[in-house]
Amino acid sequence: MPDLSRSRLQDLIREEHARLNERAAKPSATLKAGDQIDIQIPEATSVEVKAQDIPIDVLYEDSDIIVINKSPGLVVHPAAGNPDGTLVNALLHHCDDLSGIGGEMRPGIVHRLDKETSGCMVVAKHDLAHTRLSEAFSERRISKFYLAAISGLPKEQKGLLKNRLGRHPVDRKRMAVLYDGAGKESVTEWTHVGSHAGCALILCRLLTGRTHQIRVHMKECLMAPILGDPLYGHPSRQPTPSTRLMLHAWQLAFEHPITTQQMAFEAPIPQEFTPWVEQSKLD
Repeated sequence: MPDLSRSRLQDLIREEHARLNERAAKPSATLKAGDQIDIQIPEATSVEVKAQDIPIDVLYEDSDIIVINKSPGLVVHPAAGNPDGTLVNALLHHCDDLSGIGGEMRPGIVHRLDKETSGCMVVAKHDLAHTRLSEAFSERRISKFYLAAISGLPKEQKGLLKNRLGRHPVDRKRMAVLYDGAGKESVTEWTHVGSHAGCALILCRLLTGRTHQIRVHMKECLMAPILGDPLYGHPSRQPTPSTRLMLHAWQLAFEHPITTQQMAFEAPIPQEFTPWVEQSKLD
């Protein structure tokens, strides 16, 4: 069943949609000659989230995927505190149908951006596209470049940040660098590409996609939180005021999940970044 990912098959087994010799079994069960496996793939979960006519900036769209430039302040999917007014609500209005494999509250969502982060996102329109894109993200076959304006100037011009990130041991809303094998591997390549008013513009290439990865790496590794970050910095104390989190998902490249064509997208750099871009080495 090449259209199903390993994780999707594991979920089917746990949910007893895949049975071994007519009985429930664990994904780790050992097989022997003569065993019979029966699999029933359930219908995609119906989406209960309502469609809303919320403007979205579409960079590309076909029958399999849609790539959008997410605006800052837009939550990706409904959750506690944000029951509607999200990107998912907007996509349900824009698209005739979306995959239900991501769950009732996250149809088609393969990856996410924080509420205040702007830039490129790809969304799957059906289950096969969702499965293959999810595998590509998991296997690090997606190219992701971000721009971040940070509070200060790094000592080096470039570097590789590699450590483990996990939930902060005290403040559960935050993530932190963890030690002793805890957390998940997190890798960010970074380059100092511009400066303005004592603050640096950093080009980040994400080699992993952990929650708040760039925000934590800038704060804890470069010792310079992203401008306008209320969670990892103190915007009122920063040398340059900002009305938003200065983090933008600039470029996204991947293999089309159905046609296998190589695709690359670029979300226009927001005007808030103009003072840094004018002094930068960006192409």
